Amino acid sequence: MPLGVVPAGTGNGMAKSLLDAVGQSCTASNATLAIIRGHKQSLDVATVSQGQNRFFSVLMLAWGLIADIDIESEKYRWMGSARIDYYALQRIFRLRRYNGCIKFVAAPGYETFGEPANLEGETNGEVKSNFVQHKGYSGPALHIKDFNRKIEGPFLSVWLHNVPWGGEDALAAPDAKLSDGYLDLVVIKDCPKLTLLSLMTKINKGGHVRSPHVLYFKVKAFVLEPGTQLDDPAKEGIIDVDGEVLARGKGTYKSHHKPLMTYDKIHIKVDQGLATVFSPSSI
Repeated sequence: MPLGVVPAGTGNGMAKSLLDAVGQSCTASNATLAIIRGHKQSLDVATVSQGQNRFFSVLMLAWGLIADIDIESEKYRWMGSARIDYYALQRIFRLRRYNGCIKFVAAPGYETFGEPANLEGETNGEVKSNFVQHKGYSGPALHIKDFNRKIEGPFLSVWLHNVPWGGEDALAAPDAKLSDGYLDLVVIKDCPKLTLLSLMTKINKGGHVRSPHVLYFKVKAFVLEPGTQLDDPAKEGIIDVDGEVLARGKGTYKSHHKPLMTYDKIHIKVDQGLATVFSPSSI
């Protein structure tokens, strides 16, 4: 069943990605007309899993700076979309660095990113997909040994994207495709505050990915092992999926609220073209 996407939220990254691909502005009227016309577009879907818990993502996953800005700025929701820019300034000038590690299965052409992962002690089993059988495509079979590249922290930000736009003014992953079977990973390990501030102003045109402080590449699957804040080990972080809190660590904003998952290792796997959305034309 095709899904229709109308921009009626704060970010509207999915609607922006669909409409921008054909040069249309991100408005409710353009999105509604796209649904009426009935053109369809395949869309990759990511499975986010932790033990027996599984959730689906079509937009992005964030941990670190972007997640903190997205979720903690909710205290300023009365400001409208300006809350993002306002709180981003606060977080940049009071930067948090997070311990942790990411492991991944690199897409073809990106195998040199990161460093070899030591898989000793890992369970040598298949990373199962809980998807039902999809016509013509059942998803890649992945094993623990396939996650052979890693990047160790500390990190400022880890941002995993399925579509180009994270919001109407954030071209987070300019090379992302709606249905290429890969996720685009944007990693910032370290960056001077003023340079980081400059990078944030370039996100609206995707220029941030060209910075030497940014690692930008594609992955087929991904493991996040989140840790504590470098400067305050008593506090952890927030994992944000599609604009909602997936996991909250200790000492975080609204940490007394029960999250969907625990602040621990999570696996992400993408299935190519699993969903179908209405688009302005055949993209």
